[in-house]
Amino acid sequence: MLIEIPDVISPQQIKSIQSVLKNANFVDGKVSAGNVAQNVKQNEELIQDNSQKMQSLNNILMGSLINNETYKAAVMMKKIGAPFLARYRAGMGYGGHIDNPIMGQMPNMYRTDVSTTIFLNDPEEYEGGDLVIVTKYGEHRARLKAGSAIVYPSTSWHYVDKVSAGERLVCVTWAQSMIQDANKRELLYGLWQAREKMLKENPQAEETQGVDVSYIKLVQMWADV
Repeated sequence: MLIEIPDVISPQQIKSIQSVLKNANFVDGKVSAGNVAQNVKQNEELIQDNSQKMQSLNNILMGSLINNETYKAAVMMKKIGAPFLARYRAGMGYGGHIDNPIMGQMPNMYRTDVSTTIFLNDPEEYEGGDLVIVTKYGEHRARLKAGSAIVYPSTSWHYVDKVSAGERLVCVTWAQSMIQDANKRELLYGLWQAREKMLKENPQAEETQGVDVSYIKLVQMWADV
């Protein structure tokens, strides 16, 4: 399941984030790369520290993401990793790869079920730099406006085209879902969408109550909390 979510981060928040990143210290992205990624990763990452600025960025990014109703329904998050803020300048890209199945450090390790990229500047500000996710239906190219996010299975083969001009800014993070099976997550998300629409349009209808109960029972049956 691949979902694009608009306006996860507000325009005002985006301006605040960009202001901080303008004078921030970035390092070679290979410092966080695994053995495979070392060979294909060409970007820069914001230094992870306990500074007030970093904590402020994390609060904005993760607070907005985990409180987004669409994200919550699609991911059904159990654990989530700290965000990585990445910068791609001209000539930088990220070759084909699959995200590591386990991330974090003991005792806070987590399984990566769902990957998320939040775009922090508009596509008009750079050339190239498309996020390309390979699905069973072909390649999906994502080049979203600032503040929008794309959510996709961490088992997906994906890459970032080389940036040919300008600068691409993104935040990436990974989550462990309460629903490990991707097919079950997709089914629940589709049922949630139908349930939300029916509850708004005809909450007292018998079929609405039936869909509501079915959704709740399936979550209870499948969720690992």
